[in-house]
Amino acid sequence: MSTSPATASPITHITLDCGLPLIVEHIPGVASASLSWLTPAGVAYDPPGKEGLGAMLAELALRGTHDRTSRQLADELDRLGILRGTDCGRQFMGLAATFVGARFAEVLPLITEMVLRPRLDADAIEPTRQLALQSLAGLADSPQDRAAEILTARHASPPLDRSTLGTQAGLESITQADCLRAWNDRIKPASCILAIAGDVDPAATADVLNRAIARLTAARGQPWAGQAPVLGAGIALADQLGRGSFHHEPDPANQVQIYLAHEAPPERSDDARLERIVSSVLSGGSAARLFSEVREKRGLCYAVASSYAADKLFGRVVAYVGTTPDKAQQSLDVLTSELARVAGSNARVEQDEFDRARVGFKARLVASGESSAARAAALASDHHKLGRARSLDQLAADVDRTTLSEVNAYVQRRSMGPTTIVTLGPTPLTAPAR
Repeated sequence: MSTSPATASPITHITLDCGLPLIVEHIPGVASASLSWLTPAGVAYDPPGKEGLGAMLAELALRGTHDRTSRQLADELDRLGILRGTDCGRQFMGLAATFVGARFAEVLPLITEMVLRPRLDADAIEPTRQLALQSLAGLADSPQDRAAEILTARHASPPLDRSTLGTQAGLESITQADCLRAWNDRIKPASCILAIAGDVDPAATADVLNRAIARLTAARGQPWAGQAPVLGAGIALADQLGRGSFHHEPDPANQVQIYLAHEAPPERSDDARLERIVSSVLSGGSAARLFSEVREKRGLCYAVASSYAADKLFGRVVAYVGTTPDKAQQSLDVLTSELARVAGSNARVEQDEFDRARVGFKARLVASGESSAARAAALASDHHKLGRARSLDQLAADVDRTTLSEVNAYVQRRSMGPTTIVTLGPTPLTAPAR
């Protein structure tokens, strides 16, 4: 086990004996603790023809372990007061849990058992499949979600263009053998990330985990070691031929959903901190540009927003407008015009916008610091994107060192790159001039 605490930081980075990276942040004054365990089993890694396997694995993770039935596991989780859940993204399948920090020595071995020795019973496959199929069918009743899925399919690089819900054909083809094989092949310690935040001691946490993993490994009769190939390390992203296109999806509803995506800096770029200020200028509250220009001044829509998400390999801005058919074209035109105003030689952010963006960003940091669950998720995400986790003080310092002149220099060289637009509604719209 190796440990490397960051200087003047409450965050400790540890590599467990099996090779699992562990990030621990002790938060003084709280009695709770939360964990985020990311495993490289998102839908991007589903085998061809098995789309939705990751989504089913996320549900199966809660349905018992080798030594406990689904009911026994649920009873034990409840006895320990563990609030838990799983989810499947494109790159990771995640397990999250919040518990009383003083009970970490009981909680962590149980959570580790769920990861190392899931039950994956044959009789759990069909109910899990039916739940997944119901979630997929639910898209028909959610036009906004359908539009978002279409945007991802046309803009994101394969295999990140897949739906986290899978496909009907893929879900219907998945067998117990597929689940067992995927868990064995994908859930490797060096490719997982475990982050814990709250009322926990790093050294004691690592000791409990090392002992639990050693015991479970012995029970498995085979070592838990190695790493799985992941995007950027063994698996490459493919070209997305639909990126930069304009697509209309017919829908009879008396609403229009408009989604737009364009490129942005990855997390490892120093421009990421500048892009976050721009994102807040565009969509950081009721005084932000999109809300003001599209909704307040013109009354064009019932919802408008944009967001910036940065990953290790890429960054992306996604903007959304929900409106009515008679105002859809103008909503799209104003949205694209406002986005273009923060990219190019004439782009400029005003002092009051900059000040509001910085204050809003730091307020969100403070709020996230009050939630051990939010901190655990942020630590795991940081480790994936940067190979290290940042404290709230480090994030706040990034905001403090950012100046208006830096932001304006950035927006003047900023390029949106290929822009993908998806509209969903009764009547096709006209693509804005590029």
